[in-house]
Amino acid sequence: MTKFVNILKNSLKNIKNNKLRSSLTMLGLIIGIASVIILVGLGKGTTNKVTSQVQSLGTNLLTLNINSSDYSLDYAELDSILKLDNVESVAPQKTVSATVSRGTTTSQRASIIATTSSYMDVTNLSISSGRLLSSIDLENNSKVCLLGNDIAETLFGLSNPIGQSIKINGDNYTVIGVLTQVGSSMGSNVDDIIIIPFTTAKLLGSDTSINNLYIKVSDENRIDRTTSIIESYIKNTLGISSDYFSVSSQDSMLETMESVTDTMSLLLGGIAGISLIVGGIGVMNVMLVSVTERTKEIGIRKALGAKRSDILLQFLIEALVLCMLGGIIGVGLGLGIGTLLGNMGYSFLPNTTITLISFLSSAIIGIVFGIFPANKASKLNPIDALHTD
Repeated sequence: MTKFVNILKNSLKNIKNNKLRSSLTMLGLIIGIASVIILVGLGKGTTNKVTSQVQSLGTNLLTLNINSSDYSLDYAELDSILKLDNVESVAPQKTVSATVSRGTTTSQRASIIATTSSYMDVTNLSISSGRLLSSIDLENNSKVCLLGNDIAETLFGLSNPIGQSIKINGDNYTVIGVLTQVGSSMGSNVDDIIIIPFTTAKLLGSDTSINNLYIKVSDENRIDRTTSIIESYIKNTLGISSDYFSVSSQDSMLETMESVTDTMSLLLGGIAGISLIVGGIGVMNVMLVSVTERTKEIGIRKALGAKRSDILLQFLIEALVLCMLGGIIGVGLGLGIGTLLGNMGYSFLPNTTITLISFLSSAIIGIVFGIFPANKASKLNPIDALHTD
């Protein structure tokens, strides 16, 4: 035990006496470990964010997407879908392109959604003030709208927007409600949307065809059966091939998204992991240089009775200490930068398992890439070593 402690002290002394070389040796490992922690953490954080957004819509929601310009649903066909077994409500979502302004203030971020009075219930949105869309608004093609929280602040500042007007493509639309602030959901910022009656979309140059439809079911335990019924209706009654549409539940969307994000996290982690191998090669190269520089020292130690195992252990411990120090710094740097990115608005979630594996990998790299130079040092002939200049 005393011998091991002495070897460890000598190793730390050699590292301390060669600060620049030691720092450069650890640099590759530090970057590699920090990269793994940051990239995997960002991937995990994104997965959790997407999962929470999908779950916020509820487990009793189906989404119908028609992915062909040749096919679509008519507004009149919504009643037929609503009459299908286990369907509680339906809400189309049609995105309309238009310019939004109030006075001299123009919003470039607003996303205009044309839908029905069921949209708020189906998507679990609510209003903080005002009222919802009504059937009368739809019947009369009323120029009314609901504003997301952010777009309301952009256009009206601190004043109450209810009852006031905004211009959409130059026409006046009366603000009847403001949505409760919720942030991003399903890849879009709900706080920047403007909701108008579906029938009013034609006044903005849009048609009344429907390619995206939310369907809320009464009994979520029968959601698979309901999916089959809807698919059958779309294919057999409306004559749209299954190649051109999809009906997905929140669970299936979650599985798909988690699969994609997990694959991306694995890919990013693998790419970052390559730098760990490069760092290990750097450790080996520097340790080989160290063996060459310290050939005479090795000869003296052997002449004084040091065994081959002592020399082997000393260089192996030096490599191990260097890598573990690099691992500690890399973990700290990775978590620090990840936390900073989280505070800047990015989705970062530290993964304890990956962090531990990253640190342990630094120790493994120290052993694996330290064996060759340590073995070379231990095999030096003391007589030849002492004659080295």
